[in-house]
Amino acid sequence: MGFSSTGQDPQPGPSVAEIIDSHISGSGSPTRTVSRVADAIEARGDDGVWLSTVPRDQLLAAAAELESRPGARGLPLYGVPFGVKDSIDVAGVPTTLSCPDFAYVAEKTAPAVQRLLDAGALYVGKTNLDQFATGLNGTRTPYTIPRSVYGNEMISGGSSSGSALAVALGQVPFAVATDTAGSGRVPAALNGVVGYKPSRGLISAVGLVPACKSLDCITLMAGCVDDVDRVMAVLAAVDDADPWSRPAGPAWGGDRLRVGLPPVDELEFFGDEQMCEAHLTFRNRLSHMEMPTPIDVVDVSLEPFLAAGELLYAGPWVAERLVVFGEFLAEHPDSIHPVVRDILRSGLDYSAVDAFAAMQRLQDLKGVAAQVWRGIDVLVVPTIGRTFTVEEVLAEPIAANTALGHYTHFGNLLDLMGVAVPQGHTADGRPHSAMLLGNALTDDAALGLAAALLDEPRPHAAAGADTAAAAPIPS
Repeated sequence: MGFSSTGQDPQPGPSVAEIIDSHISGSGSPTRTVSRVADAIEARGDDGVWLSTVPRDQLLAAAAELESRPGARGLPLYGVPFGVKDSIDVAGVPTTLSCPDFAYVAEKTAPAVQRLLDAGALYVGKTNLDQFATGLNGTRTPYTIPRSVYGNEMISGGSSSGSALAVALGQVPFAVATDTAGSGRVPAALNGVVGYKPSRGLISAVGLVPACKSLDCITLMAGCVDDVDRVMAVLAAVDDADPWSRPAGPAWGGDRLRVGLPPVDELEFFGDEQMCEAHLTFRNRLSHMEMPTPIDVVDVSLEPFLAAGELLYAGPWVAERLVVFGEFLAEHPDSIHPVVRDILRSGLDYSAVDAFAAMQRLQDLKGVAAQVWRGIDVLVVPTIGRTFTVEEVLAEPIAANTALGHYTHFGNLLDLMGVAVPQGHTADGRPHSAMLLGNALTDDAALGLAAALLDEPRPHAAAGADTAAAAPIPS
């Protein structure tokens, strides 16, 4: 890998709970918090994390207005700063998708972002991404290419590259991201933070520019599971304007969990022996660790999951990106990143027959996967099999990207939820992350296991499960 441990570990700032406690106690305030955020962003300069930020004076004015608003101190996210991936609309702010010629100024704020604002959170700015949310590596941008917080020219991962880095650098406690093929989990793994991809439909996707609308999911980056729980209590809501919207599943009762582990010979680390060693060490610890809720380890095969994942980019789903970007591709091909342009053009090669054949194949695989889920509650795999440097990705952009999505591509195709959980380092100091996958609407159990792996108490219900905390979004 050519990696030496001279980079830094993630430096998450105060958690959501700590920020709110400081604001309520008077040891801090929203204006002091956002001033610190603005200082931190300014000190880093153009590092590829943010594509736009709220000017300091406007950010301070928004915080001051919140402080003076009657009843604001009782809001669930009072004065908590956050970032938004630049494929999600915020009124009056350009949505660029990392393509300047595609950019437009949004007229309305996405309902998910609006719920955060209504809950007292303070919007800081838009974060970088692989162009058109097409990629898992963070290099497909005309702006500054971000690097992992671990340094050594390691990629940040994508497409939600800036969202993961904003949290890992301690600039904001959480950031809104997206995940179609792993975009919310891969960068979390490469930056040592929690990347939560809820079951599709728990968060309204209205106001998100689609990559693949039938698969897209708004997600969260955070420093801990408690932050995910607190933010999801605000975000999880049925939106009649989103045809994929659905209520959260049942809360997990803390019962014994059946954890599926694939055979070691079905795991792929792409020649990264130290990542393999780190993951096997983690698996051994998982099998023997004492937790409040006991687990039973179950052997399961990854074959149907990996077979489904192969359909994503080696099948007709890539053509779905042309629904939104096809006209722009035809009229402005030179405005598109070369790798993204080639991927979009590949979608032109598929026919309606190809699409129906793939849909039938996917349904077959869903049936096989459903049998697996009858015997397990959570499936545990590596989030990524190996890391890459920016130079390695630029030299082999498609092969590297495919490797990064090996364990994530099948998630939305099979209607799963997933959470990337940081689990220490490889022997040479690179991040190791485990991914916990659950069947649709079983988010609470996987998040419960994630919290146990991070040795976190978990006083809040996850993902709005079995709660009415998040009211429906008005149509």
